[in-house]
Amino acid sequence: MPKMKTKKCIAKRVKRTGTGQLKRKKSNLRHKLGKKAANRKRKLGKATLVSKGDMKRITDAIPYL
Repeated sequence: MPKMKTKKCIAKRVKRTGTGQLKRKKSNLRHKLGKKAANRKRKLGKATLVSKGDMKRITDAIPYL
């Protein structure tokens, strides 16, 4: 049976934490930053965990991460 291939587009966007969860970066911090509040931009800069609904789909795409 051949090896399973890793989806590189997802592997570059997520990292595995020490407890096995997946960590990702939040969106909406690239452009049009003048209209966004400083408090909102500060919260968007911090990483968050992948939701349970997306976890199976992402772990299937990155079997060796």
